[in-house]
Amino acid sequence: MGAHPRLDLAPRERDCLGRKAEIILEFQNYIEHPPVAPSQLYRQACSNDDTTIDAWRKIWISNTQANKKRFGSFKEKGIGKLFSKHALMPAVIAGSGPSLKVNGHKLKNRGNIPLISCLHNFHFFEDAGVHVDYYVTLDAGEIVLSEVSEGGKLTPEEYWERTKDKKLLAFIGTDPKLFEKWQGEVYFFSCPLPDAKLEQDLREIENFNTVVSNGGNVLGACLYIAKGIFGCNPIAFVGADFAFGYDKKFHAWDSRYDAQLGVVLKAIDVYGNKVLTWPSYANFKAWFDWVACKIPGIYINCTEGGTFGAYPDGNIMAVRQMELEGFLNMYHAYENLRGQCENPEVADKRILF
Repeated sequence: MGAHPRLDLAPRERDCLGRKAEIILEFQNYIEHPPVAPSQLYRQACSNDDTTIDAWRKIWISNTQANKKRFGSFKEKGIGKLFSKHALMPAVIAGSGPSLKVNGHKLKNRGNIPLISCLHNFHFFEDAGVHVDYYVTLDAGEIVLSEVSEGGKLTPEEYWERTKDKKLLAFIGTDPKLFEKWQGEVYFFSCPLPDAKLEQDLREIENFNTVVSNGGNVLGACLYIAKGIFGCNPIAFVGADFAFGYDKKFHAWDSRYDAQLGVVLKAIDVYGNKVLTWPSYANFKAWFDWVACKIPGIYINCTEGGTFGAYPDGNIMAVRQMELEGFLNMYHAYENLRGQCENPEVADKRILF
């Protein structure tokens, strides 16, 4: 596990004598199971389904109709075209949590490991010079348009120009205005919805059944695509905080979500420290924990922060906690021996272990 560097808390976080506090980041010990049954985690994850469907029903139908008119056939541009594209390979999936600013730049030198990211990270990875293989979006609202560039160093127009050689994996109910600006490839997927009438309404627009389960959030879609469509294993997570950072920031950049916290919950992060989160993100975290406990696979949390897999008694064994650099080194260790293999006459007696 090992100790991590000291991290100063936000200036307002002080001890009882008014002195600035510090914490040491060290992963918690592992516990065998979550303190609640997986079925309870799943119920928590699904607790807001009815509210979400009621709020978005008409918009999803309208957006799907507009996208059908624009593209003609979802099937011909479906994500199924990418089935088993990266089978038996590791993958990294990227959420938009505040810890991304700690290690996101390290993905620049990941080799050929595919990176699947939430679309909200577009400006972040472009600014960092990190190539993303696939961007994923679930958003049906116009907020997706501003989030592509929010907090970035360039103008929105410059970021849209950079989409030319990028791949976008999109829910059929995505806001149609996104496709007016996106200049790269687009692949579509549908989603399983716990509402038979809504599913029937969408099938009447096109009988398109390549679905991506997601737990109600776009990182969940990234996970399902990596595992269920591409066939990747293991899967490493970055930016999967599901909580505010110690400085009360919700992203790795300044965003509208930082202006007012609203109703928040207290949670425990992977280091055993208290953090704040929104109820909806606590539900998302419960879904990911449920997946890790129930679906066979190797899940490695390289977020280096956040609540994924964390409980007051420790971190669950189903989610291995690891620094991103350590994960990448597992696949790049052989590079240390390149010199003596390609040029055996040169004196290079390094050994790997």
